[in-house]
Amino acid sequence: MSTTCPHCKNPIEDEEALLCHFCGESLQKASSGALGKLRYANNSILWIFIILMIIFGFVMVFIQK
Repeated sequence: MSTTCPHCKNPIEDEEALLCHFCGESLQKASSGALGKLRYANNSILWIFIILMIIFGFVMVFIQK
């Protein structure tokens, strides 16, 4: 089964290719899974989660003392 490049419309025979062999553009396969969607999602959610985890860590350190 071949994939068609969304940019130049040329067929790509390599199933594991992430970039088009002709134009070099992305074949947009990376965002098909859950981790790919998280990677390309809004980064503000990720930054809020990281900041909350750091604050939680500081709170846990102060509680133990």
